[in-house]
Amino acid sequence: MPTILILYHSSHGSVANMAHEFAETIVSQGGNAILRVFEERQDHDVVVTKQDLVTCDGLAFGTPTRFGMMASQAKAFWETTSDLWLKGELIDKPACVFSSSSSMHGGNEATLLNLSLPLLHHGMMLLGVPYDVPELLATEQGGTPYGATHVAGSQNSTTLTQTEIKICRAAASRLLRVAEKLT
Repeated sequence: MPTILILYHSSHGSVANMAHEFAETIVSQGGNAILRVFEERQDHDVVVTKQDLVTCDGLAFGTPTRFGMMASQAKAFWETTSDLWLKGELIDKPACVFSSSSSMHGGNEATLLNLSLPLLHHGMMLLGVPYDVPELLATEQGGTPYGATHVAGSQNSTTLTQTEIKICRAAASRLLRVAEKLT
C-alpha cells in the first residue's frame, strides 16, 4: 500500500486535528500514514526531512491561514527544496492541501491556493475535493473544492465539525486511491 506523508504546521491544534483525520483515514483503508511537522512543538512531533518527500507516494500538506498565505515555517521549508526540484524528485506524485482559519472569510481558499504553488512547481498532481462529496455542497463551516478546511469561529474552537471531518476523510481517501493507482 502507498505511503502518504501528512506534512503540517499547527499553531492552536485545528490543523493538527485535521492531519490526524487524514492519517486515521489512510491507515483505516490500508495505507501507511507518516505525520511530519516543520518544527518540533510537542515531544511526539517529528520534523520533516526532504527525504520524507522523496520516499512518499503522496502528500497531504496543511497550515493555518496567515493573511491568505501559508505559515512562515512551511514557506521556509519549501524554500530549501530547490535540489529536489532540479532533480524532478516530486514530479507526478499526487498531493492535496488543507487549512484552517478563524472565520468563514478568513482566507482559507487563498491559503489553499498558496499552499498549492510549491507543489505545482515541483510537478506534483494536485487533487481537490470533488462535488460528489455531498458535505461540500451543504457545509456552513469548512470545506472547499480546493481542499479541506476548518473554521474555528469566534470561540477559536479546534474541534472539527462532522462536516469538516467528512471532507477531510474524503480528501484523504481520494489521495490514497490516486497514489495506489500510480504506485
